[in-house]
Amino acid sequence: MPIITVVLTLLVVGVLLWLINTYIPMQSTIKGLLNAVIVIFLVIWLLNVFGLMHYVTDFKVGATH
Repeated sequence: MPIITVVLTLLVVGVLLWLINTYIPMQSTIKGLLNAVIVIFLVIWLLNVFGLMHYVTDFKVGATH
């Protein structure tokens, strides 16, 4: 995927999130939850786009025998 597409996608999602936060009245806890879900989704999407998702899914905690 071209880097221009990634940057444009991030800009569009950022502007949409700003518009939602600015112009749609909702409780601050719901706004925070919405922002967190969108940021987590974007981080997972970026890891997948750059081919780093397998490092996260193969991550092991603790001793290996």
